Parts: sequence; structure tokens; C-alpha cells
Amino acid sequence: MLDIIEEYTKLKGIQIEKLTGSVKSHDWIMAIQRFNEDPTFGAFLLTTRAGGLGINLTSARVVIIFDSDWNPQNDIQAIAWAHWIGQVNEVKVFWLITKKSYEEVMFEWVSKKLGMEHAVFSKGAFH
Repeated sequence: MLDIIEEYTKLKGIQIEKLTGSVKSHDWIMAIQRFNEDPTFGAFLLTTRAGGLGINLTSARVVIIFDSDWNPQNDIQAIAWAHWIGQVNEVKVFWLITKKSYEEVMFEWVSKKLGMEHAVFSKGAFH
């Protein structure tokens, strides 16, 4: 799916950076620097599991999750990459979900899971 989105951005003339699990750590560090320093980049395409530590997309303005993870913490971490210290833009987050699909059911299940986590931890049950 990421390759399809990349092809679309190329057709539209949008300059991008791309990060997947096959990209070496030195290369993704350079891609992040280029993206944050060069305002001509229109998108940074990445998978939610590709990066791990060290991703800081302070010039991001929009986060679009098109393939939610069964573990909601992975999506939350992906969103956090655009909200680190140094972020000066308002960041909007969108989930693209196909109606009447497994993806929709999974998103509802994950949302309930997050709601339950919030209810338990925000009520002071754990210190």
C-alpha cells in the first residue's frame, strides 16, 4: 500500500521521504533530517513499525494512518513522532478505514481497548 501511495505522490509531483523496515538506520536518520529541514517535502511515508527510536518529525502537519495496527500503542507511537518537543505546527491526525471491513471491526475493538485502558489508569487504580 505504501508503494501505491508513493506512486500517487510522484504523479502529483509531491516530494517525499519514505521509511520502511528495509531502510538502514543511517539512511532513515538522513531522511528525517531532510524532511524536517527542507520545506519542499510534502509527505513522509512510513510504516508504524519501521522506525522505533529516534523519529522526530517536527515539521509534520498531518498524520494519516491507513493501516492501523492491532496493538493501539503502535499507532499512538506513530502519531507521537509528529508531536515531539520542537513541533511548531498544529498536527491533524486522520485514520483511513474501509467501511464494512475487518479493518473497521479491528479499529472499533482497538478503540474500546484504549478506552478501557484510559478508564483504569486515569481513575487512579494504579500508581
